[in-house]
Amino acid sequence: MSATPATDELLFTTDEAGIARIVLNRPQARNALTFAMYQGLITCCEAIAGNPAIKALVITGAGEKAFAAGTDIAQFRSFSTAEDALGYERFMDKVLGSLERLRVPTIAAIAGACTGGGAAIAAACDLRIATRDARFGFPIARTLGNCLSQGNLKRLSGLIGPARVKDIIFTARLVGAEEALAIGLIGEMVDDRAALTERVDTLAQLLANHAPLTMHATKEGLRRLAEEEAVAEGAPHPGDDLILMCYMSQDFREGMEAFLGKRPPNWTGR
Repeated sequence: MSATPATDELLFTTDEAGIARIVLNRPQARNALTFAMYQGLITCCEAIAGNPAIKALVITGAGEKAFAAGTDIAQFRSFSTAEDALGYERFMDKVLGSLERLRVPTIAAIAGACTGGGAAIAAACDLRIATRDARFGFPIARTLGNCLSQGNLKRLSGLIGPARVKDIIFTARLVGAEEALAIGLIGEMVDDRAALTERVDTLAQLLANHAPLTMHATKEGLRRLAEEEAVAEGAPHPGDDLILMCYMSQDFREGMEAFLGKRPPNWTGR
C-alpha cells in the first residue's frame, strides 16, 4: 500500500488493486471538517486524477460515531464580510465539484452521524452505503441559521426530490438509515461497521475491475446533464443573495455563538 502526503486529520492511501481511500480523521470531533481538511480533499482528488492506476475511491470517517459531522463551527468565527460568506460557498462548490468530476467511481462508506458538510460530501459521491445506525441531515435551521448553496440544493433534490429536501431542512431532523434507503439517499444498508468495511471493499474491487471509460463517460454525461449554465468569472452566482441574507445576518452570528456555547439560539429573523 502506498500513501500520498496528507495531514493527520485527512488520511489518503492507495493499494495495489488501484483503490484509493480517504479517511476523515478527527474522531474526537466526530470528524468535523476544517478548511484545511476540505483543501486536502481537493489535493487528494488532484492526485487521483493524475494517477491512471487508481480505479476507485472510498471515503469514510474514523471511529464509530460519525462519517463527518459537518464543518467545524469554530471555522466561521472569523466571518465578517460578504466575501467571507461567498468565498466559503465557492470553496465548498470547488471541493464537491472535485469529487463529482473525478473519472473514477466514488463510494461513501457511512457509519454514525453524516450531517452538514459531511452529508454534502456523501451526496457528491456516486454510491453511498451506510450502517443501520447512520443518521443524515442538515440541522442548520436549529443550529447556525445559514443555508445551502444552489449547487447543494440541486444535488440533494436530484437524489431525493425537492419536497423531501424541504422536509429535512425545515424540520432539522436527522434521517435514519432505513428511511434514507427508502427515499434513495443511500443505496445500501448494512448492520454494522465490520459489515460496512467488508461490503465496501467488495464493491470497490468490483468497480476496479470494470471498464473505466464506461464509468467515466457515465459519470461525466450525468454531470453535464445536471450542470447549470456556466457563470462567467466574476459574475454573481445564482443564489448569492440568499447566501448573503443568511451568512451576514445577526441570526447566523447568534446561532454560531449559541452552538459553541451549548445553549439554544434566540432567533430574530434579522
